[in-house]
Amino acid sequence: MKFENEVIGLRKKEQYIAFAGYVIMLLAMLIPYASVGGKTINGFTAAFSNTGTLYTIMGVLAIVLAAFGVFLVLKPSVLGVRIWAAIGAVETAIVTIMLFASKMFLDASGIFPDKFYVGNFSIGYWLMLILAFVTLYNAMTATKVSPGYIVLVILSVIWLFPIVWIVLTSFRGEGGYYVGYFFPKTFTLDNYRKLFVSGSSITFARWWKNTFIVASVSCVLNTLIVLMTSFILSRTRFVGRTTLMKAMMVIGMFPGFMSMIAVYNILKGMGINQSLGALILVNVASAAMGYYICKGTMDTIPKAMDEACTIDGATKFQLFYKIIIPMSKPIIIYQLMVSFLGPWGDYIFPSLLLGDKQESYTVALGLKWMTDFRRIESYYTQFAAGAMLVSIPIVILFISLQRYYVEGMSGAVKG
Repeated sequence: MKFENEVIGLRKKEQYIAFAGYVIMLLAMLIPYASVGGKTINGFTAAFSNTGTLYTIMGVLAIVLAAFGVFLVLKPSVLGVRIWAAIGAVETAIVTIMLFASKMFLDASGIFPDKFYVGNFSIGYWLMLILAFVTLYNAMTATKVSPGYIVLVILSVIWLFPIVWIVLTSFRGEGGYYVGYFFPKTFTLDNYRKLFVSGSSITFARWWKNTFIVASVSCVLNTLIVLMTSFILSRTRFVGRTTLMKAMMVIGMFPGFMSMIAVYNILKGMGINQSLGALILVNVASAAMGYYICKGTMDTIPKAMDEACTIDGATKFQLFYKIIIPMSKPIIIYQLMVSFLGPWGDYIFPSLLLGDKQESYTVALGLKWMTDFRRIESYYTQFAAGAMLVSIPIVILFISLQRYYVEGMSGAVKG
């Protein structure tokens, strides 16, 4: 059988494959969909019973897609197939959401005698899930719309799922660590309020303040050291320069936690362990090792500008802050962001240096304290709220400086 392009811009073969897929998807609703405690239901039982609106929409769309597919086979049109694909995208989204929301709907419906879990899905659901993506792919391809969007959507769901879980958990009214469903039954702001209640064992405001102090001071000092080191290595020549750069690069490749025991003993001998100053010192001490990205950008600034400044009587310091710094703005923003993000989310060194001194905890260490096996049942929803609050400054910082961040990375590649 030949599939000819009877309509310009429409691939008939892919359209017929998508149509067959939607018909099979509709028939899949007749076979076992889920089974619990010896009781089995099919897709239509799940869709047209008291299991929730999403299930009903899923069943209705399955019928619409098959019926609309018949019409498009008889009277094909590019616009019609695109509308058909859009409806299929909604159906695919609902079938995917059912993977996470079915427990809440099926347990509440009372259809099954026992608790429902994802493992109780039968061949009917899994067949529908696979066919939903396969048919959507062919429906999009039929109108020459890139199916790469499907890949992006799948990856987005994978990436966003943990974030959405934390967001919903932070507003969940029911306590406890594991509740067995995705969407909260009740929503509340108490989880956020409890983080700032005076007299509570959770001193989140202090943890946040400690983290901000360490991250801000480390960010400024780190950036200054990196810029000065990069400037010297980029604009001056001295004996052993190449050897020094190679040695710094090689040493900088080793992860910092390899030396953390030695660092801890040194700081303990100095009597400054369990302090914020120790964390700042650890973050700043090896800052010069990260010179190579900034140096790469400074290398792209013409040396003729140095000569012109020297002829005009400028010193090396004036050249640094009046010429090099303004022309290196994107890489400076990049360095500031990197230097801030590291201490802000660091857990390894704070857990080693601060020990049990809770008043010096950073947010990362405080959140870990809340998820200890002795406290996780009581504090898990508050932990989720704290995780949301600690992420807000990072999101704001990145959105506001994103343009400079990208330009900084481009300059680094160029250099």
